[in-house]
Amino acid sequence: MTARSKHLAVLATALMLGTGLAACGSDGAGSSDGKTTITFWDDNGGPARTPVWQHIIAEFQKANPTITVKYVGIPIAQVQQKYDTAIAGGGLPDVGGVSTAMLSSLVAQKALEPLDGRISGGALNGTLNDQVVTSVKATVPDGKTYMVPMSTNMGVFWYRTDWFKEAGLEPPRNWGDFFAATEKLTDTAKNRYGFTIRGGAGSIAQMMEVVYGQSGITEIFDASGKATINDPRNTAALEKLAGLYKKVTPEADVSNDYVKMVAQFDGGNIAIMQHNLGSFNDHVKTLGKDKVAAMAVPKSDDGVQAILSNPVSGIGLFASGEKKDAAYKFAEFAASKAMNSYWAEKTGVLPANTGVNGEAWIQGLPHIAEAVKVLNDPATKVVQMPYYLPEFNAITKTDMEPEFQKVLQGTLPAQDFLNAFAAKLTEAQASYKERNGG
Repeated sequence: MTARSKHLAVLATALMLGTGLAACGSDGAGSSDGKTTITFWDDNGGPARTPVWQHIIAEFQKANPTITVKYVGIPIAQVQQKYDTAIAGGGLPDVGGVSTAMLSSLVAQKALEPLDGRISGGALNGTLNDQVVTSVKATVPDGKTYMVPMSTNMGVFWYRTDWFKEAGLEPPRNWGDFFAATEKLTDTAKNRYGFTIRGGAGSIAQMMEVVYGQSGITEIFDASGKATINDPRNTAALEKLAGLYKKVTPEADVSNDYVKMVAQFDGGNIAIMQHNLGSFNDHVKTLGKDKVAAMAVPKSDDGVQAILSNPVSGIGLFASGEKKDAAYKFAEFAASKAMNSYWAEKTGVLPANTGVNGEAWIQGLPHIAEAVKVLNDPATKVVQMPYYLPEFNAITKTDMEPEFQKVLQGTLPAQDFLNAFAAKLTEAQASYKERNGG
């Protein structure tokens, strides 16, 4: 290939890439014709999400013809590193997808602009779900809103409606009914089990959801900063959960991750499986809509509906950007009722904009309708997970997952496990407060 042909090939490739980035234009602060281009990084780019954002961008550009949005899709596994690299070396976008799982790190690096004033003074004022906004604010030390929330998820229990019908059982509304159902629906001779415990990768969050759901405790830390995970009520709850292992669950559960758990449930061996709303399509595809449904985490014996917070997804405004008004206009548009409804329906998540709650598509999906009802109930208590702790991921995965397996196998008492867990969380919380002047 000649030097000229190589040059033309590179130019052609660049042009093709440009046309795939949703009406690419100038990256400057503004052009002489009064038009502005902003860059948007999608934090979960790929075949599932990219078309959704392309639709939202197209609608935004119709409504705002002087603003062009340059779309850049980044795979979710790479996005934290991409942001960190851009913070260190320059090149951040004007606006980008963020979640509460990464929010604390971005705020600590002073990368994001607080949006409280813009939200309260604009079209989104009073439209965003209080529980979702609280989750966002709880992730950072100053309690400000560093992202426009778009959606969240919720832990649920998927169950076989046909098995419940055969057994003459109603979906459990309290933990007593739940444990009774797991026993009644177990028939080892038919390789049927009432429940499956996630004992492998990703087990700790699901364990905590069952434990706090039973105890009704609503805070991970008390007022003094001490972790509540080893409260006697939580210990009793964990002992009940661990007592299900091998009694109403398969023995293989001790090392089960998400993939194995779903394979057992969708394969017809499990009556109840704990996960979140995101696995709906997998279950329906395999079992059919008439054989599977979801129920919220049951209330505690005291009647408290305690659910664990899930990461919130949204859009952040980067402090280094020179086109903040245009960037925020895009974020505000994406979180508006019409666009948030489109986003939530296409991605199977819970909308942050409360105006979406009455949409027909939600009522047509009972698992979403039930979750929306629970999330928007003022009586629901959301237990805020400490995603802001830098050590949290290592504590829950590296430190505690192997120990939880010992609890299931009966070689480690639940109290000892929770005491060790509480000590690590309390230490991490104290370090966090010290760093942030708390």
